[in-house]
Amino acid sequence: MLNSKLTKNSLNVLALRFGGVALMFCLSLFLTNYYSAEIVGQYDFVRSTIMILSGISLIGTNQAIIYYSGVLTSKNSFGSIKNIYFKMVSLVFIICSFLYIPILLVSEDFINQIFNKQESYDLIELSVQGLIFYSITMLNIDTIRALKKTTTSELFRNLFRYTPFLLFSIILYLIDRPEDLVVWFIYSFVVLCVVSTAAVFVLLLNKDFPATTTQKYSTKDIIKTSYPMALSAISYFLMQSIDILFLGAFDTFESIAYYSVAVKIATVTSLALISVNIVIAPKIAKIYNDRNFSELKSMIRKATRINVLISSPILLILFFFPDFLLSMFGDNYILAKNAFLVLLIAQFFNSITGPSALYLNMTGRQKILNFILLISLLINVILNVILIPKFGMVGAASATTISFVISKLIASAVVLYLDNVKTYIY
Repeated sequence: MLNSKLTKNSLNVLALRFGGVALMFCLSLFLTNYYSAEIVGQYDFVRSTIMILSGISLIGTNQAIIYYSGVLTSKNSFGSIKNIYFKMVSLVFIICSFLYIPILLVSEDFINQIFNKQESYDLIELSVQGLIFYSITMLNIDTIRALKKTTTSELFRNLFRYTPFLLFSIILYLIDRPEDLVVWFIYSFVVLCVVSTAAVFVLLLNKDFPATTTQKYSTKDIIKTSYPMALSAISYFLMQSIDILFLGAFDTFESIAYYSVAVKIATVTSLALISVNIVIAPKIAKIYNDRNFSELKSMIRKATRINVLISSPILLILFFFPDFLLSMFGDNYILAKNAFLVLLIAQFFNSITGPSALYLNMTGRQKILNFILLISLLINVILNVILIPKFGMVGAASATTISFVISKLIASAVVLYLDNVKTYIY
């Protein structure tokens, strides 16, 4: 029998995730039907660039704040999370400032030649300018989650995250300014940064922290904890987005638009695992810190079964109706069908292998996870370079799927070897 509390919490998060997906699809449907594929491709290029850069700028702080939440709860010192958050914000500001320096030093022509497009430098510069707002927003969302407000966090992550940009894109269409779409994508995160920061401050000021012992963590301590998570986050974001950048170098912005829609639809199946992970992440850190392996094994087993139970019907629907789903975004988007089917293979393995990466992150094995992800990333890059020039979108999907499956299989095997915990379905 599945644990009722875990199931209920996971389903609540999943409901919000599906709400976010529904809103994201409304946004994507609007963009692909009312904006040119080239402009949509530029937007996806900027979005992917920011995701990759945020892996560096966040330096793992958004994951580390969840880790500290579990550890501080176990040590009855939860009030110390305030100091940790403010130090993390300072770190993010400093790193974002340093990341802007290369843009000032690198030649515009050099960047445009790499991607073989005149707009490339401007798009990358815009991405770096918006990075601080995106990064702080992502940190705030996970901080709200660390403060035990999972529902509020998920509202920001899913619904609030897409609402400003959807409204801006509608206004730009009505006033006939489609060329400003990418700029207003950045402005949407300025809005989200302000609102989410206000929400965090309200929670930190009004949260009734119990009288506890104080745990002091220096900036050095935080970096020591977060940077291994940052390495895994960078590798993860690169594996998610580097195919988009390679398509940008070897193909057109139109192909980026078609392929990005296929990726978005395929990753719907990962919502189940993400939803379960959000609920169990701080629990893994706490239970592992308490050395209660019996409870840990039981929770992981139930979490994986919930994930498979929820994701299997979605996978089947996506597999049998790809033409219908892709054509909703425009007639030309069906060109991504074969790439879409290949991406579904990756999502199948994601479902059955469970939260192996999360387990390694939350149990202090970040260096092991980083090594696994770096191997996968290397395979991904090599395959992208080989396959995209020859097979285009299908090559990008194949590179992503092969490298992703390898990382999931290795991570599950490592968890089994280290702690005799089976993250995969059984």
